[in-house]
Amino acid sequence: MGPNGGGEVKARSLLGRTNKDWWPDALPIDMLHQHGVSPDPMGDEYDYAEAFQQLDYAALKADLTALMTDSKAWWPADYGHYGPFMIRMAWHAAGTYRVTDGRGGSSSGQQRFEPLNSWPDNGNLDKARRLLWPLKQKYGKNISWADLFILAGNVAIESMGGPVFGFAGGRKDVFASEGDTFWGAEELWVNEGAQTRISEDMPELEGPLAAIQMGLIYVNPEGPGGEPDALKSARDMKATFQRMAMNSEETVALTAGGHAFGKAHGAKAAPHFKSPSSESVHMQGLGWLTDSEEIGQGHITTSGIEGAWSNNPTKWTGDYLRLLFKYEYELTESPAGAKQWQPVNPEPEDMAPDARDPSKRVPTMMTTADMALKVDPEFREIALRFRDDQSALDDAFARAWFKLTHRDMGPRVRYLGPEVPEETLIWQDPVPEGTAPSDADAAAFKDAVLSSGLTIGQLVKTAWASASSYRRSDHR
Repeated sequence: MGPNGGGEVKARSLLGRTNKDWWPDALPIDMLHQHGVSPDPMGDEYDYAEAFQQLDYAALKADLTALMTDSKAWWPADYGHYGPFMIRMAWHAAGTYRVTDGRGGSSSGQQRFEPLNSWPDNGNLDKARRLLWPLKQKYGKNISWADLFILAGNVAIESMGGPVFGFAGGRKDVFASEGDTFWGAEELWVNEGAQTRISEDMPELEGPLAAIQMGLIYVNPEGPGGEPDALKSARDMKATFQRMAMNSEETVALTAGGHAFGKAHGAKAAPHFKSPSSESVHMQGLGWLTDSEEIGQGHITTSGIEGAWSNNPTKWTGDYLRLLFKYEYELTESPAGAKQWQPVNPEPEDMAPDARDPSKRVPTMMTTADMALKVDPEFREIALRFRDDQSALDDAFARAWFKLTHRDMGPRVRYLGPEVPEETLIWQDPVPEGTAPSDADAAAFKDAVLSSGLTIGQLVKTAWASASSYRRSDHR
């Protein structure tokens, strides 16, 4: 049995391991909605789009802004600000999307359920969702969890001075795990030694997968399979981000923008964690807890990597790219034993505040995936341009973040709310507005079809082929 409590169940389906395989001792709540009983508590008359339109949007944003700096004793905020935490939650909610089959993503709030709520890469995000719980209770049916996750990420960016392109609501929650998504056939998680999915022997990701190892959103930050090779990491980054419909410029912008904020957590050797789905029912959906009384503010181990990327981890600046190119970096290990990179002889002003004691300064760090922006020729050219042109980075990050968090929503007609951008973007699959045929035109068309000599079977087959190209997963 591994750290996530997975058993030795060998039965497999075409969709890989099931939730029951991974967590055989989890409470079987599916029996509450068997025999055709829906798990949706909202009822048949509930219309989320209509409910969202009644939301006091400005008040919710104000409450979210206040939440960012309202540090709680049960899970203290790094540097007194939950913004980076909320950005990670929103990113990981949206980042499971893959363009190949349109599955994953943030449009239904699946991060609340297995397997995503217990993926190693989503470690401790259960606390981010719990921090949002009072606001979900306050605004109730007028805001879905799915919309709340993404809006919290947007507000987090704004609260730290970062750029956003807009926000659209309209993500309707589901209320049970979706069992029809293939996440991979592996029987081990990334932190249990799962094999990397791209290598010299396997140069392409298996379709429709978009992550490098089981339980990751994108790539292993320590490098492919834990190997600290930045060029190979660049290869992995391009493969995974392309599977999410991102090009290299968007990949660099998202990485540089996302890592402008916050820190990674590897303060001590990783203890024996249980994910939320491995914990007892009395834990009420929380996991990754230890017996230690010390929590937060420098005591957390999540990814195992330790430290901030920037010397200003709660402010939107260009310091991430400035530091990446200013210093040479040497390979080192975090207190938890993870491979990471540390600047050689950093100047005092380029050091980050200590998460436990803000009066102290500590070196920043970079992951192997960060180093890929420096050593890969294509990434390097883009990153240097962004380093030297902050306004270009601002615009590129805002647009890429909007795409990341809205790509799975489908056409603009589904967008709701006062902050929907006016600009139409090519990835939204815009269709020019047409002119409806008149009654006379429709009658003439029917006559032409009936006199064409085509059989009923041919006409039905053509109509079926046209309609069947639609996929509900991302409304395309």
